[in-house]
Amino acid sequence: MWVYLNDRCVRKEDARVSVFDHGFLYGDGVYETLRVYQGRVFQLERHVARLHRSCELIGLDLPIQDEQWNPIIRELLTRNTLQDAGLRVTVSRGEGEIGIDPMLCPAPTVVVMAKPTGAYSEKQLEEGLTLHLSSVRRNPEVAQSPQIKATSFLNNIMAKQEAIAMEADDALMLNMEGQLAECTTSNIFLIKARRLQTPAVECGILKGITRDVVMELAKEQGLTVEEGGYSIKQLLQADECFITNTGFEVMPVSKIGNIQIGQGKKGPLTQVLCTVFRKNLYRYLGPPLTT
Repeated sequence: MWVYLNDRCVRKEDARVSVFDHGFLYGDGVYETLRVYQGRVFQLERHVARLHRSCELIGLDLPIQDEQWNPIIRELLTRNTLQDAGLRVTVSRGEGEIGIDPMLCPAPTVVVMAKPTGAYSEKQLEEGLTLHLSSVRRNPEVAQSPQIKATSFLNNIMAKQEAIAMEADDALMLNMEGQLAECTTSNIFLIKARRLQTPAVECGILKGITRDVVMELAKEQGLTVEEGGYSIKQLLQADECFITNTGFEVMPVSKIGNIQIGQGKKGPLTQVLCTVFRKNLYRYLGPPLTT
């Protein structure tokens, strides 16, 4: 496996970051996850724009110019002989003396990794995932903006630990006001009376890129799409539920704890959105990166 580290591709065993890196010491950094389909990147411009935003919000200079991303990704795909891949871009504050002053780090550390995409079983795609309603609340915006896709992920990890202990697939997190926020790595949608509803950005969520695409496609299908503040009661009374992220696209949810949502499997409108997403995927892919 080859990894891009700072300014070149190196073998996995040679990809080493200093123990004095502030990403390791303090979780001081940001990241993005992307997906490649047959050598074409899904929504690269939006992902890069979000990475810029994360960097700006923590006062971190992104050392990679926009025009450099295609050659970097192309080389990674070629070296790792991949056409379909999941990409992880991490930008940390960099190496510096111990202390939380960002000025201690003269240059950021950049790591880009490419791996084969994980496969989800037909059972999961049809029957859906189970979610645990976590006691861990989403970090409030006044503490840390949810629009920073930060490497400091302990909030989500603690929620995930709860879900694992309850033998659920993932955790559903509420905000400090008790409204639906998001899952540990995905946005959540509910469908009620053919209305597609999802927590608004003001609820403390990260504005997901797949989330935006699904909303665009749903509107094209004539569905009413609403963003707002929703309670767990509204979710439990929904006809259907699904979650979205770059890795699994659209994934149905069957249960919250022991309570079944709708039919307890992928609902008809969720199926429509899954199909429409795949049929229109080409619209959201960049040009081929590999020869």
